[in-house]
Amino acid sequence: MATLVSPGVQIKEKDLTNIIVGESTSIGGVAIVAERGPVEEIVTVSNETELVEAFGKPNGSTFEWFFSAASFLKYASVLRVVRINSGHLNATAGVGAAAGTGLLVKNSDHWYDTYGDGSGGPSHGEWVARSAGTWGNNISVALCPSSTAYELNMGANNLVDDSAAAEGDTTITIDDVDKVGYEIAVNDIISFTTDTAGLIPVAGHEAIEYIVTAVDDSANTVTFKQFGVFSTKGLAATLTDDSNITRRWRYYEEFAGAPGTSQFVTDRSGSGDEMHIIVLDEDGGISGTAGTILEKWAFVSKASDARTDSGDVNYYVDVLHRSSEFIYWLDHLGSTNFGQEAGTAFTDVKTSSSESLAGGTDDYLPTNGEKLSAYELMDDDTIDVSLIFAGKGDATHATNLIDIAEKRKDLMVFISPERADIVNVTNSNTQLNNVRSFFLNLPSTSYAVFDSGYKKMYDKYNDVFRWVPLNADVAGACAATDNDNDPWWSPGGLVRGQIRSSVGLAFNPTQSQRDTLYRNRINPIASFPGEGTVLWGDKTALSSNSAFSRINVRRLFNTVESVIKTAARSMLFEFNDDFTRAQFIGMVEPFLRDVQGRRGITDFLVVCDETNNTGQVVDSNEFRADIYIKPARSINFITLTFVAARTGVEFSEIIS
Repeated sequence: MATLVSPGVQIKEKDLTNIIVGESTSIGGVAIVAERGPVEEIVTVSNETELVEAFGKPNGSTFEWFFSAASFLKYASVLRVVRINSGHLNATAGVGAAAGTGLLVKNSDHWYDTYGDGSGGPSHGEWVARSAGTWGNNISVALCPSSTAYELNMGANNLVDDSAAAEGDTTITIDDVDKVGYEIAVNDIISFTTDTAGLIPVAGHEAIEYIVTAVDDSANTVTFKQFGVFSTKGLAATLTDDSNITRRWRYYEEFAGAPGTSQFVTDRSGSGDEMHIIVLDEDGGISGTAGTILEKWAFVSKASDARTDSGDVNYYVDVLHRSSEFIYWLDHLGSTNFGQEAGTAFTDVKTSSSESLAGGTDDYLPTNGEKLSAYELMDDDTIDVSLIFAGKGDATHATNLIDIAEKRKDLMVFISPERADIVNVTNSNTQLNNVRSFFLNLPSTSYAVFDSGYKKMYDKYNDVFRWVPLNADVAGACAATDNDNDPWWSPGGLVRGQIRSSVGLAFNPTQSQRDTLYRNRINPIASFPGEGTVLWGDKTALSSNSAFSRINVRRLFNTVESVIKTAARSMLFEFNDDFTRAQFIGMVEPFLRDVQGRRGITDFLVVCDETNNTGQVVDSNEFRADIYIKPARSINFITLTFVAARTGVEFSEIIS
């Protein structure tokens, strides 16, 4: 420690103002199956729009999962979502044996660690869809790798070889349709001129372009129609034999000019690094319209170290990795030197390429092991989540989630019966017995909440009604209670237990059925005329009679324990003496008084002194505090006794 060696004033500070601040505990967590989206990665969404953007719209196989997540987001604005890794594959693009073989690329990190070096390309082609699923089979990728591929006047290298090309014809013969460097391919744009410079159009062909629809290599014929019209019009006028041909890339009008050499590469004595990339919805399954341009990337570079004028990364592999919503790169075009550093004369690929993705597959039937692997990503106390709900699943799935909650001891899981137990079961007593049997052998725990069924809700994406498990709504009711009150308030009842977006229940238990459910640790959800569909209970799955058999008490302790645990970390590596203990008490007691003032507890006591920090404890480098709490209890049962009294009788005479 520095000390003064001559007269002066030294100032030091010590911060004794540490306080405990309670934070929101209403963060949800769920694992789902989906049409698209990253796999085995926690994605945080705040509303249904973001859910669709990340994982796609619901379909007939995914709706229970999707609407479970969407239901929670009607109550709260923070949800951690994991897409389950089942048997799906990403669509890929390639040629020959590599075409459409399918490949699992889970997420961005998985791509970077496994395929970012190009090791996946030789067996799977140049491109892979951003996420698994058949949706990727709609994509095609068009690449313009050079100025020659962008636009080429063929001069004397490839002329019209057809003296009978008349107005209206849709097929002509040329010198050599696949002459190296001067090839003409399907979707190329061609025009005709009388000069080799491509400046003077053939009479009758002024401002007319044609799009190639077919090529016959053996006959050297090109089939086409006028570009920019919906008809099947052929030649606008007679075409002179030996007319010159200008070939352009199909999407040349989408860009400001031809790719060339970037300033970054020029400054390093390289050349020919720029390219253009177009990502298309080839079949219309993504946008609804076939041929829609989904993304376009202009003047990206083949150089691995390339930068834009503003200093941003411009290497096309990295640009796609960071910014594309639809594809990852897998491999460079064959026989090129793409991916070298900037001082390179890059291969002049004279023709464009267009590849369709295929081989993407869906799998909407995950095993319990696959579900568990997804939920285990949240089995880590560094992941801030407090309300995990099961979505659809069986007893094994439910037990696995309870195991996660029992291990973490700072969250709760919410579970509904199986769909077959109540949906399309006409007898309510059979429904009751099915629900009771489902939960009968599940573990006793205060960290789980059971509910009685499924709700009917409207699917606006498909214009149908769907049956959706209610566990997300019960978790959502807890989240809404946090936002409106505090975690230690009960989420049940007419005030805080309203179930949203419900137009009916598969099982609407009667009073006697609700009694049976409640005795079996199951919270009934019931519809009451004029009062809505309501969570009519607040029990945990604990089988013994205890304060912890109520949701509000369990969540009170989860909150208090989590907050004080975090605050106690500041005591690590301090001395276990009276000063440190007093500092700890000075943090904890104001926090508990605040909880008490907000009706969470009725009384508390914090013991942190020599009685529990004995010499043995101190010598073991430990620190102990005992915190006694009397939790507030929610009202579950109300007795109203009405007494009729005779006229003239004083009430004081009959009140005992």
